[in-house]
Amino acid sequence: MTEFDGAVAIVTGGASGLGAATAALLAERGARVAVLDRDTAAVPAEYFRAVCDVTDAAQVDAAVAAVVDHYGSLDIVINNAGIGAVGDVSANSDDEWHRVLDVNVVGIARVTRAALPHLRASSRAAVVNTSSVVADVGVPNRALYSASKGAVSALTLAMAADHVREGIRVNAVTPGTADTPWVGRLLDAAEDPEAAASALRARQPMGRLVSAVEVAHAIVYLASPFTSSTTGTILAVDGGMLGIRVS
Repeated sequence: MTEFDGAVAIVTGGASGLGAATAALLAERGARVAVLDRDTAAVPAEYFRAVCDVTDAAQVDAAVAAVVDHYGSLDIVINNAGIGAVGDVSANSDDEWHRVLDVNVVGIARVTRAALPHLRASSRAAVVNTSSVVADVGVPNRALYSASKGAVSALTLAMAADHVREGIRVNAVTPGTADTPWVGRLLDAAEDPEAAASALRARQPMGRLVSAVEVAHAIVYLASPFTSSTTGTILAVDGGMLGIRVS
């Protein structure tokens, strides 16, 4: 399938995990891909790469401008850059709350703000944000992370309403616990990594972690011109965690 032929797509946090899987699938389907990340050493040479910290407005503006200068246009923004946090509401300092919200929420605003003039000029403009199932399901020891992802889902709907008349579609995915480097580091830090991994698998009705490729397919579906009537949609890719109970 080559429905993205000629389209230019930015993927933030595209050097690893969900972002890398999404960048690869977009490229496979014909998109010209630009990866924005704090470390681009692992990014394949066929993509345009820009070192970018989404908490730095000047870096974001420069990176988006560089993508447009390189490719000549911009059609798709995948706001995937994000960081995690562990603990109940008392576990993280004010500084950590500000840091996580700055990356996970304000980062989306910065990147989209910089991209908007170019998206308005596109006939197939789409923005897809990476939220999380914890935006909708309360799980233990994820207070800060859940708050940030709840904000991402709310922001997605607001952006969809703001820009629908401009021909810019805005959607989000809510992955369950995915097999990503961040989850791997979380398990490595657990007192009993195997027990922790088993617990993560068990809380999803399918009994396994979501794969990065599965999430990438959902993101690419929402970005595709084949779904040009889809906007303001929050698509769960969570192994049934949100919608079903099996016991």
